[in-house]
This record gives sequence, C-alpha cells and structure tokens, in this order.
Amino acid sequence: MVDKSEKFSWLVRVGYFSRAILYSVLGLIALTSADRIAEGTNGIFLAIEDYPAGNAILWLMVVGLTAYALFRFASTFFDIENNGSDAKGWGKRLGHAGSGIGHLALAFSAYKFASDNSTGGSGGGQSGGGAQEAASGILSMEFGGIVLGLLGLAFFVTAIFQAKKGITGEFMHRIAGDAPDATRWIGGAGYLARGVVYVVIGWSLFKAGFLSAGSGQVKTLGDAVASLAGQGIVFTLVAVGLLLFGLFSLVLSRYRIIPELDSSKGIPKFRV
Repeated sequence: MVDKSEKFSWLVRVGYFSRAILYSVLGLIALTSADRIAEGTNGIFLAIEDYPAGNAILWLMVVGLTAYALFRFASTFFDIENNGSDAKGWGKRLGHAGSGIGHLALAFSAYKFASDNSTGGSGGGQSGGGAQEAASGILSMEFGGIVLGLLGLAFFVTAIFQAKKGITGEFMHRIAGDAPDATRWIGGAGYLARGVVYVVIGWSLFKAGFLSAGSGQVKTLGDAVASLAGQGIVFTLVAVGLLLFGLFSLVLSRYRIIPELDSSKGIPKFRV
C-alpha cells in the first residue's frame, strides 16, 4: 500500500513536471511565435491544445499545478523546508504563498481550457481574464487595494530571492547529488529569468492595489512575458531563461528532495 508520504512525493513530482511543461512552452512560444506570446497566458494553453493529446496534457497540468500550489502553501504555513520564523524566513515563506496563489490561478486557467474542450467549447475566450476578474473582486472588498498591493510586495520579495538563488546556486542543497552536472547553471539562469518576470507581476499588483491603476493592469505569467516583448535583448534573455527553467523543473521532477509526511501528525517534514 502506498503511504501518505509516497503519495505526497508523487503529487509534488507531478507538480514539477507540470511546471516544466508550462515554462518550456512559454519559453518556446516567446522565442518563436510573436502572435502567441502576444496572447499572454492564453497563448501558453492554446499552444498546448495544439499538441498531440493536448487536452490530456492540460488535465495533467490541472492536477500538477494544483499540487504544486498546495506544496507552496504547505511551505508557507508548516515551514516544511525549514526556512525559519525570523524576518528572512518569513520573507521566503510569504514568497512561497505568492507562488502558490500564482500557480493556483494557472491551474484554474488550465482547467477552463481543458473542461471547455471536453464539452466542445473554447477555453481561450474565458480564462484569459481570470486574474483580472479575481483582482476586481478583491478591489471591491474593504481594504482590497491593500491586499493586492501587499501581494505585489510579496512578489517583489520573491523576485529578490529568485535572483539570489540564481546567483548563489543555494537551491542545489535540495537536489539529489546524482542530478545532471549542468543543473546548477540551467537552474541559475532560470531563476534569474523568473525573478525578472516576478518583478513585472509584482509591479502590476502594486499599481492596481496602491496606485489605483485598476484590475485590468494585473498580469499573470504569460502576460508579464508578453509585456517585455518590446525590450529587445532583455526579452530574448528572459525567454531563453524561462525555457531553461522548464528544463530545470523537469530535472526537479526526478531529483528534487521531497519533504516527507509525518504520518503521526499529517504534517510534512523536510527529509535531510
């Protein structure tokens, strides 16, 4: 019988595999298809739809991205990766919360595309404004602007930690020693590129929350990359970096050291 820890590990690895698909497709369409990248996040899922067994891949991503989001939330609330409870530790944990929210939104977009395809509809026209609709709902609440603005700050903090990971290679201590030799450099380039994208997303949330720019300014992953399309070499480097981050995520799906579940408490505990 498969125990809770093995199920947890399996789901997290599916999450990393789904993230590999997401970033690889994003990097590829950014480099090869101006029309698709102009569609932002929709362009990613439209490209996946065109692949053989595209709808099955979308359903896999729904499961995987949801699992990955829950993994990030567990890191925030249970500190499964031992980041600590000091200011630095909480900065990382809040960054994981922002990542969880972002990947949960992407899982929902994948779900809209997959479910609309299953019923003969078209997901493209419905899922693209999901983030903006959610932001609009938050802004309609009391103190909603503060919530969005703080979320934007969380993305800024996350961007800093992403860049630090890319430069220092500190992520390697949570990867098995038999991982491919190029993992350090592929991951480093990927984290730097993702840091740039997180700054763009964070700025869009900050403007919507604190500068009254409106929910229509809120950007998701694909939208953030699309907004860099006119930035020449910066756009190219970010696109290549995101493609490499997809390859890095594929490595993680096999070699990442996954926290174990404490079966007596049902709480994940980091395995060392």
